[in-house]
Amino acid sequence: MGLIGEVLLLPFAPVRGSGWVIRQVLNEAERIYYDPSAVRAELARLEERLTAGEIDEEEFDRQEDELLDRLETGLRAGYGNSDGTA
Repeated sequence: MGLIGEVLLLPFAPVRGSGWVIRQVLNEAERIYYDPSAVRAELARLEERLTAGEIDEEEFDRQEDELLDRLETGLRAGYGNSDGTA
């Protein structure tokens, strides 16, 4: 884009800057959400809740499936290292 285009788009600079910030925040939130070490820690807490009797087997299975899906997605997307750590 040339100089004229930049000058014409100058009034939209705050909107473009806000869009960039929102994309950065979303990327970081996704990285944290799919981080394999964080998901494994949640799996460990879930198992502790099961053994403590806070949740039943059915609820454990449902939440475990969700966490395993997140773990698989995170590993496939490369959010962790090859050994599964962040």
